[in-house]
Amino acid sequence: MSIDRRTFLQLSAGLFASGAAVPLAARAQAAGAAGASATSATPVSGGTLTYAVQQEPPGLVSLLDTNTVIRNISAKISEGLLRYDAQFRAQPLLAVRWSVSGDGLRYTFALRPDVRWHDGRPFTSNDVRFSVLTQKRLGPRGRITLANVSGVETPDALTAVIVLDKPTPYLLKALASAELPIVPQHRYGDGDPTTSPNVLAPIGTGPFVFDKWVRGSHVSLKRNPDYWRHGAPHLDQLVYRITPDQGAISAALETGEVDAATNVALADLPRLATLPHLRVDDSYDAYLNNAAFLEFNLDNPLLANADVRRAIAHAVDREFLRAHVFYGRSQVVNSPVPPVLADYYDDSTFAYPHDVAKANALLDAAGHARGADGQRFAVKINYLTGSDFRRSADYLRATLSRVGIKATILDGDLPTYLRRAYTARDFDLNINGLGRLYDPSVGVQRIYWGDGVAHPLIWINASHYQNPQVDTLFRTAAVEQDNARRAAIFKQIQQIVGRDLPVFPLVTVPSAVQVYNRRVHNLNNSIDLTAGDLSDAWIAPA
Repeated sequence: MSIDRRTFLQLSAGLFASGAAVPLAARAQAAGAAGASATSATPVSGGTLTYAVQQEPPGLVSLLDTNTVIRNISAKISEGLLRYDAQFRAQPLLAVRWSVSGDGLRYTFALRPDVRWHDGRPFTSNDVRFSVLTQKRLGPRGRITLANVSGVETPDALTAVIVLDKPTPYLLKALASAELPIVPQHRYGDGDPTTSPNVLAPIGTGPFVFDKWVRGSHVSLKRNPDYWRHGAPHLDQLVYRITPDQGAISAALETGEVDAATNVALADLPRLATLPHLRVDDSYDAYLNNAAFLEFNLDNPLLANADVRRAIAHAVDREFLRAHVFYGRSQVVNSPVPPVLADYYDDSTFAYPHDVAKANALLDAAGHARGADGQRFAVKINYLTGSDFRRSADYLRATLSRVGIKATILDGDLPTYLRRAYTARDFDLNINGLGRLYDPSVGVQRIYWGDGVAHPLIWINASHYQNPQVDTLFRTAAVEQDNARRAAIFKQIQQIVGRDLPVFPLVTVPSAVQVYNRRVHNLNNSIDLTAGDLSDAWIAPA
């Protein structure tokens, strides 16, 4: 039995605006063209694009932190070796040619000549080596994505050879600007890369040059006059305006005060779509494949019981989350592997339909009887910063009360959230948003990876799930070059974690939704949408 909208509004103190759900437009746009942006044969040079974002970024380079806000800004300044079209086919960027040895252990890249860092120094293979090895050592995905990298050879200034000790079949998909940016070695020196001045005032090779960062106000980038791609970018300036209040973002779009925005309130999208000067683009990001997950803290003896986790899963109405919390602009997720990766997808053991009676029966059988006050036990809910996740936490608190679980919501900024989830572990239930990415070895493995318990790192295994069989299967899949065998391994993993349920997949997260003025053209130019470089974007005169 589902909680109807009226009941939930009463339970959660009226935090949601009323309104009908809007069907999801889940479509992967043709990267390298214009996404859903309007196109024209004659781009206009000049002008400033003002882009509203809700959160202030912790830094401006995604080498060691792949937070979405950081990724989106970083990719305009710092470039990767490759970019990708809508079919994940690699395209040249800082690398103009590449080859892979027959045994899959040597990836040789011919680097683009005559590329200079924004401070005028030449880009060389030493920068590639530094960037790859630094992310392998310290990056949140580096320990998985680059686990098999044994070194980077630099036979000359314009040749870099990534050497592996085991095959890594997904490596060529991991070299995008936002995923593995190439940074200037001279800017980092021999010090701690996490405290380098480049993190907050970056130097890159990209189409835009860092100008200034006024905390709490905006980040300003300017056109790179010496960009290696002749005629690009078209814009003179790019300003990311930090606007924590979603209502203010919508108002700024309506008045034309900003030209484009993400983090627009989902409830406002139907109204904004009716305005003649605005477009709403909810293209699906097939590179990140973002989704919301409910992570159980398995260090808590209560939640170490799989039947308690299953009971909580049955208490959650994911269809309600999809239709009302995310206003119809998401899809229910039935497996940690996204269905867009069809060869690897298996949802056979994630069958946890909303069933309050079954949830109560499981909790009774697990020995958690209701007390005189009707409560069984209490939990603390940690949630990723953002209004959509806050609404999800409100819903979770309301629905858990129906099965006798008292929930307290833990508020805080992003650093506080990360500390609670990955360091202090001061939570019971964690609502997280994670990119499932372009390959399960990169995006899904980290959700369950036992190494994250012994070596804590943000975005890796907040549940503290440890299953040696699953770890072994992931290690095997990571080096398997036969796609059919690899698919069978990933399906076996999904069957195991679906039964164990250390993490309950909820719904997709429409993080790539953009609203922009119709004067803006060619906003997207890569498969990763908002993490493209805006080198093709331009604004028509008012």
